[in-house]
Amino acid sequence: MSTAQKQWKVGVAGLGTVGSGLLKFLAERPDFAPAGGRVVVTGVSARSRSRARPVDISALTWFDDPVALATSPETDVFVELIGGSDGPAKAAVEAALKAGKPVVTANKALIAEHGAELAALAEAAGVPLLFEAAVMGGTPAVKMLREAMVGDDVDSVAGILNGTCNFILSEMESGGRAFGDVLAEAQRLGYAESDPTMDIGGFDAAHKITILAALAFGCAPNYAAAEIEGIEQVELLDIKLAKDLGYRIKLVASADRSPDGVAVRVHPSLAPLSHPLAQAGGALNALFIEGRRIGRIYIQGPGAGSGPTAAAVAADIADVMTGAIRPVFQAPAGKLKPFVAVDPSRRVSKAYIRLLVKDQPGVIAAVSETLAESGVSIDSFLQKPVEDAGGVPIVLTTHAIAESVLIDAINRMEKLPAVLERPRLLRIARI
Repeated sequence: MSTAQKQWKVGVAGLGTVGSGLLKFLAERPDFAPAGGRVVVTGVSARSRSRARPVDISALTWFDDPVALATSPETDVFVELIGGSDGPAKAAVEAALKAGKPVVTANKALIAEHGAELAALAEAAGVPLLFEAAVMGGTPAVKMLREAMVGDDVDSVAGILNGTCNFILSEMESGGRAFGDVLAEAQRLGYAESDPTMDIGGFDAAHKITILAALAFGCAPNYAAAEIEGIEQVELLDIKLAKDLGYRIKLVASADRSPDGVAVRVHPSLAPLSHPLAQAGGALNALFIEGRRIGRIYIQGPGAGSGPTAAAVAADIADVMTGAIRPVFQAPAGKLKPFVAVDPSRRVSKAYIRLLVKDQPGVIAAVSETLAESGVSIDSFLQKPVEDAGGVPIVLTTHAIAESVLIDAINRMEKLPAVLERPRLLRIARI
């Protein structure tokens, strides 16, 4: 049977937003793949068979166990959309790869935490393991690094990788509302889960930047080495003051390679108002890729949603149909090693520091003297009364300085008699 005539039987595990979107797309366009062939969904699996869904699954073979679906003779390609780094998702993907089945997944936690061992299984079986939909939804960040940038040496990737956090920070600024109020709205609109910890805690973005770092630098994913700080402590006061200084606060995920190793981190950062990352509002995702030969590339698009993410899954299925196989993380699995993490205390960056102080003489002099003693050089300074702030906010930005020096300065300023609470530290993005 020629490639153009071949029928590809697909098993889909996980029938949530993305899974339902994929079934709808494949039902409408079974001949979508440019390489030819016809895609037919022959089996499905999910936690509940009776749950109401926007697609009809009554004619599809139901599997209570996704492992059975993954290894079924009627499954040519296994699509895993269950989620979670362990449990049924991991067991089913492992079973599919060991059975010699190509795997397509949108599961960023699984790839970030177990990517190296899964890559070894895939390459031993000679089948592809594809996960475009795991990062930035339908925006092709994974293909950009795994395919388009293979002829270059990538030094850094950085961007906005979580639409929930981007929506919350954007709404706090535009509406002048506190974090808790906007989070509740995001949950009502479906942007945030009932338990939003993975998103607002920075863990979702950390999974994604871990994957991008592995692709960019040809190393094994090393999620455990990521530095993670979420947006829970970002206050409306800081959003307002940062804007007065010409910045916008975003949750930035970044991976940078240097002679000392690789730094992978997620934390709230200040981006200049004129910068493309600062202008990516709402639930958008955005990413910069810095290559030594190509230079800087910028991509932006929806990072989630039924349509965009299902489109990315479909694109991976189309790649399987071409028969092309390449190493999962640039280098063959047997040569993959976790990157050497840079000591966080040695990281050098510019910073935003906000203090809340008593309204009394000598405060600014005491703060300036403490910073000088710590070896911190001030770049800009702002003192602006803010109604209901509980004190007088003082904001300053620093020149580039080591993290250890910044923390020492914060600890010293916290002990000053006029300082009402621990000073707030935010980094200024290196973008």
